Amino acid sequence: MRVYNFAAGPSTLPIEVLEKAQAEFLDFAGTGMSVCEISHRDKAYDAVVKQAEALVRELLNVPEDYAVIFVQGGASQQFAAIPLNLMHNGKADYIVTGNFAKKAWQEGQIYGEAVKIGDSSDKTYTYIPNVDTLNYSPDADYVHITSNNTIFGTRYDKFPTCKAPLVADMSSEIFSREIDVSKFGVIYAGAQKNLAPAGVTIVIAKRELIQNPLKICPTMLKWKIQDENGSLYNTPPCFSIYMAKLVLESLKAKGGVAAINQVNEYKAKLLYDFIDNSSFYTNSVVPQFRSIMNVPFVTPNAELDAKFIAESKKAGLVSLKGHRLVGGMRASIYNAMPVEGVKALVEFMKKFEMENK
Repeated sequence: MRVYNFAAGPSTLPIEVLEKAQAEFLDFAGTGMSVCEISHRDKAYDAVVKQAEALVRELLNVPEDYAVIFVQGGASQQFAAIPLNLMHNGKADYIVTGNFAKKAWQEGQIYGEAVKIGDSSDKTYTYIPNVDTLNYSPDADYVHITSNNTIFGTRYDKFPTCKAPLVADMSSEIFSREIDVSKFGVIYAGAQKNLAPAGVTIVIAKRELIQNPLKICPTMLKWKIQDENGSLYNTPPCFSIYMAKLVLESLKAKGGVAAINQVNEYKAKLLYDFIDNSSFYTNSVVPQFRSIMNVPFVTPNAELDAKFIAESKKAGLVSLKGHRLVGGMRASIYNAMPVEGVKALVEFMKKFEMENK
């Protein structure tokens, strides 16, 4: 029996995508083999990578002068790849709005002067600093942000306007809302939250920025090399890229990013409205900065939180336990989470509240 999976990542995938992958698993594109078995140099697989790239470009309206590559190591590996490709003057600005933003900043310190120009840890990362009043370094090579905070449930309601190229980790919200790619120097996203199984990371980078990686940059982390080789410099995470292609095809068929954004806003409103009108559940994020992908909440005490998690699992609502840094519960309602899943969660929350007041 399928359950409603609210995991933050690896996360739920569209049922039609899973069914198509299942149907093609033993014989992909007439090869008589699984996509997991054919060579990445095979024409059938080369088409997968090219189609996936084309869909990324179409759905996000990526300008022609930007590279779109599929790389390994997760977004966490890109924390190092960013300074190794971009930190030519040895200095970069970071806005720290959560655990992953902090890790990116810490990694940046290994390679140069990583200046923390914004930090919301004083209020447990429940808000985003005012990007209009931050003291941007005039000689920074780039400004790094994490656009959506998976753990604490915040997102930028507006992006910084700065002289240096803006670099954004969009792992937990990519393809969930419309963005102007031309306003960014680099966008990167681990796919396992809102796009595909774990194993692949998308990097979208303005080509003029990635032509001269630092001399100490390993070949595998050089975005220029990956771009020149069409993401096939070495054996890529074949299955994850294939699944990303299927998810992007599904998204396109549903009307693209603008259409799914409307659905995402509706799902989030259902859940936040119920929490806000309840005297039992609490979400501590400043409303202006609430994520529409990750919604943390708590009951009146930790004992009830544990009971909620146990009973919701029995009701077919799984992976609702909050991150260890926050506790409580967290509902990750990514693109693939159907409206029916959020409605089922709200109905369970109503029932649990009535039984445990």
